[in-house]
Amino acid sequence: MKRRASRLLSTTTFTTVAALGLAMALTGCTKLETTSPSTVRNGGAAANSANQVKLGTVDCSRAKCVALTFDAGPSENSARLLDILKDEKVPATFFTLGKNHIAKYPELVKRMDAEGHEVASHTWSHKILTDIDPDEAREELRRPNEAIEKLIGHKPTLMRPPQGRTNDEVNKISREEGLSEILWSVTAKDYTTNDSALIQKRVLDQTERDGIILLHDIYKGTVPAVPGIIDGLKKRGFVFVTVPQLLAPGKAEPGKVYR
Repeated sequence: MKRRASRLLSTTTFTTVAALGLAMALTGCTKLETTSPSTVRNGGAAANSANQVKLGTVDCSRAKCVALTFDAGPSENSARLLDILKDEKVPATFFTLGKNHIAKYPELVKRMDAEGHEVASHTWSHKILTDIDPDEAREELRRPNEAIEKLIGHKPTLMRPPQGRTNDEVNKISREEGLSEILWSVTAKDYTTNDSALIQKRVLDQTERDGIILLHDIYKGTVPAVPGIIDGLKKRGFVFVTVPQLLAPGKAEPGKVYR
């Protein structure tokens, strides 16, 4: 099954096959040991202060926090998305893709960082890390790290494996590369629809405290859904933070998986 999926997913284009693989990755085909944001926060409260992330203006142990995350950009839609986030004063975490994205839109990566968003990695070319050999997987993680560092002055510390597929070998490589793996608890499945109202509804229906929301700024239906998502969640008392802020004062550890 994995070999067939690997052949079908050889390009970076998201298809219905990708959607199927994503569902499989998060519904039991692979058993993952993940850590919740609240567990990290509770551990961080008692940890050495040198290993903690600054709380900033939001204490997620008290506030009803949620993290808005976007995969596979930047794209031609990302500038508009950044305008919306700036107007709404909402920080986000961008899991950026290297080939045809970071390389094509370097100024948008710089803008993400300059405007207070967390710039993270979604690999170089969206290869399924569990389906390739360790050396190739390592290269998939190193290349975007190096490209991002050249643009914003520091390497990302977070990465999201394509389709959420990871295993012990990927964990090991991530640890060696200084990367923590961030999955999600809310998905609009925006790779299956351009219906912005439906994308908005799916997010609002699923989101709870400490939610990590997965969206993609590469699809034309997603960005128009963002204002309604932000407004709807703000009305329910949610506060938007980046993934590191969601975990603070704890800190994600390289090689571990969080959801």
